[in-house]
Formats: sequence, C-alpha cells, structure tokens
Amino acid sequence: MRVVKEAEERKQEILDAAEKLFATKGFDNTSTGDILDAVGIARGTLYYHFKSKEEILDGVIERMTNRLMQDAQEIAQNQELPVLERFTKAIMALNVESKIGYEVMEQVHRPQNALMHQKMQVTLLAGINPIFTRLVEEGIEQGICHTQYPESVVEMTMLYANTAFDELNIEGISPEQREKKIAGFIYNVERLMGMKEGSLQEAIMGIFRRSRLGSGEN
Repeated sequence: MRVVKEAEERKQEILDAAEKLFATKGFDNTSTGDILDAVGIARGTLYYHFKSKEEILDGVIERMTNRLMQDAQEIAQNQELPVLERFTKAIMALNVESKIGYEVMEQVHRPQNALMHQKMQVTLLAGINPIFTRLVEEGIEQGICHTQYPESVVEMTMLYANTAFDELNIEGISPEQREKKIAGFIYNVERLMGMKEGSLQEAIMGIFRRSRLGSGEN
C-alpha cells in the first residue's frame, strides 16, 4: 500500500537519510539512488523536494545551522549560569561534534564548495550575533567586558573563531603550532572584549580540547 505523507515530513525523512549516508559512505560516495532506497521513494518524489544531491547537502547544512543556533540560544538564556560560562558554552554549542556533522563540514570546507561555506557562515552570523551581543552587553553591565561596540566585537570574534578552528584542523600542524595559535586566539579575544588577561583561558582551552577530541586526535 502506498504511503502518502505531508511534504514537510517527507522532506525531513530525505534529510535524515542523507545525513546518515553522508556519515557512513561520504558525500562523494553517496548517490541519489542510495537516498531513494533509504527513504523508499520514487525519483520524482525526491526531485520534488531537492533538484540535486548538492541541494540536499545544502538542506542538511541549513537544518544543522538551525539546530546549532537553537542550542546556543537556550544556553545564552539560562540565567542560572554566570555570563562567561554561558558565553563559553554557547560557543561550544556551535561546534559540530557528531560524525554526521564532521562529514558535512568536510564537504563544506572543500575549495569547490566555497560558496556553500560562505553561505553557512553568513547564516550562522546573522542568527548568533544577537545572541552573543546580548551576552557581551551583560558582561559590560557586570564590569567583565569593556567595549563600546559589542555587536562589532562579537562579529569579529565569531569570524576569528571560525578561522581558528579551521586552522587547527589542518593536517600536519605540529603541537607547538597548535598551542601557539590557541594562545594567540585567547589573547586577542580577551582584548577584543576588553577583558582582564586570563579571563577566558580555562574556558576557551576547554573548547579547543573538546574540538581536538572530537576530531579524533589524542
């Protein structure tokens, strides 16, 4: 018996199947036929929602981005936590930790997907800037941060963080280079935020240690 589902439900099923296949087989080794078989639909149904495999990846990225922003928002609104802890945990929430996430991000970081990478950055920045700007404003109110331009500082910090994480995942980077980049990141972010030196040392080191473990390094 043919099962007819609502369009949005079917679309989510396609994205769910694509995420799992990208994780287990890789983006390049996953065909639209694989996705069709996993969902159990006809090719016409797939193309009703997505015109190509690249468009499916775009949908996966958009959904992942929305999840990350929602997680960061929930943490930022938790008034039971100190503002610096919320700031740090919200940044940690933006890290893609699952195997599915790493596979997708590997595709995003490829040179041929530069436009997709840029799109994800723009979408994330637009969504998270207000969240982190409010946290910095709280820090200013509490005398932890000192800046007249919290919104600009957040934008620069997020862009810097994105670049820093990318650089730390470059194959062949030595432990010494890694530690130097992390130290430089902490030093510069504290100054962007107008914080006392060492304010973010423990918190940010935790983020990078977590990132390193998630990427499979020892």
